[in-house]
Amino acid sequence: DIEKMCNFHYQGFIDAIRELLQVRTQAQKLNEGVVGINKEILSSAAALTAKGEELCKARKTEHNIATAIESLSLCLPVLTTYAKLQKQMAEKRYYPALKTLEMLEHQYLPRVANYRFSQQMRESIPKLRENIKDASMSELKDFLENIRKLSPKIGEVAMKHTTEQLASDLVAVVRKKKRQAPLPPNSFSSDAENFKSISLDTSFDGDDELSAQDMIDFSPVYRCLHIYSVLGLRDTFEDYYRKQRKKQALLVIQPPTNMHESVGEYKNYIHAIVGFFVIEDHILNTGNGLVTRSYLDEVWSTALTSIINALRTHTAYCTDASLMLRIKHLITMFNNTLRNYGYPIGQLLELLAEIREHYNEVLMQRWVQVFREILDDESFLPIEVHSSAEFDEIVNNFPFVDDSLQEKPFPKLFPFSSMVPKVYQQVKEFIYACLKFSDDLNLSQEEVCEMIRKSTNLLLTRTFSGCLSSSFRKPSLGLLQMVQIILDTGYLEQATIYLEEFVANITGAHVEAQFVSRTGPPAMFRVARADAEQQIIEKLQKKLDEFMELENYDWMLGEPQGHASSHITDMIAYLQSTLQAFSDLPAEVAQKACKAACKHLADGLLHLLLQEEVKQVSTGALSQLNLDIIQCEQFAALVPVPGLDEDACLQYFTEIRQLLDLVMAWDWPTYFHDHGQETSKYPNVNPNNAIILLEKMREADKKTVFAVLKKSERDKKKLLETVLKQLRQLASAPSQP
Repeated sequence: DIEKMCNFHYQGFIDAIRELLQVRTQAQKLNEGVVGINKEILSSAAALTAKGEELCKARKTEHNIATAIESLSLCLPVLTTYAKLQKQMAEKRYYPALKTLEMLEHQYLPRVANYRFSQQMRESIPKLRENIKDASMSELKDFLENIRKLSPKIGEVAMKHTTEQLASDLVAVVRKKKRQAPLPPNSFSSDAENFKSISLDTSFDGDDELSAQDMIDFSPVYRCLHIYSVLGLRDTFEDYYRKQRKKQALLVIQPPTNMHESVGEYKNYIHAIVGFFVIEDHILNTGNGLVTRSYLDEVWSTALTSIINALRTHTAYCTDASLMLRIKHLITMFNNTLRNYGYPIGQLLELLAEIREHYNEVLMQRWVQVFREILDDESFLPIEVHSSAEFDEIVNNFPFVDDSLQEKPFPKLFPFSSMVPKVYQQVKEFIYACLKFSDDLNLSQEEVCEMIRKSTNLLLTRTFSGCLSSSFRKPSLGLLQMVQIILDTGYLEQATIYLEEFVANITGAHVEAQFVSRTGPPAMFRVARADAEQQIIEKLQKKLDEFMELENYDWMLGEPQGHASSHITDMIAYLQSTLQAFSDLPAEVAQKACKAACKHLADGLLHLLLQEEVKQVSTGALSQLNLDIIQCEQFAALVPVPGLDEDACLQYFTEIRQLLDLVMAWDWPTYFHDHGQETSKYPNVNPNNAIILLEKMREADKKTVFAVLKKSERDKKKLLETVLKQLRQLASAPSQP
């Protein structure tokens, strides 16, 4: 079956083989064709493949570029902002840098949070913020140091601008008051434009046209304030700024130790203070609350106390009137400047009033020397003129009117010495000097007039009177010169009414100011006149003592000379001529001098009789002394000075007269009987004085007692002892009320 099947299909197998062989041949041909075609295809597709590969690479590159652009578009603003931040930091523009940092942190960095550099930047932000804060604080410190140095210049410019403003206002006022008369020329200083020189003595450079605020850059303060505000540290910044400025204020108000020596030191001190508060005022107005009004008022109040104490202390050391005027001008401009900036200056005005008082004291000390020079060079003799020119010069310098003197021929004799017109002119100079200080003090005319009136009154009653009192004690001054001084003070007192008118005229005041009362006796030189009167009395007494020293009593004289002693006669003649010269003095002065002379003479004679050096007194010596007393009593009874009562001078000799009468009349029974009674004949006899005199007489009688032992002498001796015993009893008895 298998063979049949195989034989049946053999031909078909052979045919299949033959076909297969044919197919193989065809397949080979086909393969060769395909290989050829493939080769042809490969050959033709090689360029296309290269282009395809290039296209793939290009597509991939394009994708990468797009991805890079996308990334850069996110990173580039961050990097740009960071570069901007670094540039601003380098340029010290810290507030914009802080703003840039805030933008970088909150706007840009979140977009690139996946990048490592973003994390690094985020980590560096706190450090950058701290650097900005430190840098701005460093700028603030530099600013604070800078304004500390520039404060004097700023204050100087601010005060200059205030001066110019006031000057322009003054010009406007003067133009409206063209009828107002100018002040009289001031001879207080040789420079008639002294005040102008004070006002314009400050030198300025090219910064004059700048305002005080334009001279300094305040931007560091504003930047630092904004930076700290952004950082949430505004309170910290305000506290730091105010503490630092308070410390600087303490330094500014500390005066230099030698400030009182020159006006330049005062300028530096005041300019620095003005500069400090001008700067603070500017910060107050532009600092967005950094400086408040309450804080500034507190600083000003604290500083004001120290400023006033410093100025008060250092001006108290000043003894130069011209320097004090310059200081006053500085303080006045200081007040005006600070007032323009809104600072209260009431206490400073009170300080100016104190300085004015000290200025017046300085002037008075200066005029002490002026008055002393006048008094030292003065001869205190009436002025004698020989021509009309000389007469007119005196009348022009001193308000004196005397028709009788004008009618007299030359030479004419004024009743006062040259001291009077000299002092009068110096008082007017003093008034001018006082007036200078009142300029720019905004005082009314009446206040200025009252101030000058009081100062002038003190000048005359204290300063000039004190100089007069010192002059009175010069040994070279004689009695006649003392008399002339008293007369001169009277004429000066009479001239005070003209000084009142003069003060009213130069101040423009309409007040009834008076240096002295016109209703009573002159009292302006009361103390000086009392001194002069006392000196006249002392000199008169000294002269009497010189006469008394010439006495040469023989206390054992047997018989009196029959007339007064020569030294008593000479003394009486001197007193008569001297008291005659007192006729021009006020009546009470001459009367007082006369009484004092008589009393001194009576006391001197009594002392002469009772002095311990005299051990023995004879009856003859008592008789001679009695003659001298009679001579003195005759002088006293003649009323040597008009206006005295007959007994006014005679009463001073009563004690020695009654003592001599009692002893010479030996009227002891009457004395003892009437002692202590109002009707006593010898009421002024002191028992002790009587004892001394009787003991001297007993000693004188001893020589004759032992030589001649007569019964009468023995009785006299017993009687003397009895009288002495009774006198001692009276002396030891308590005095009756």
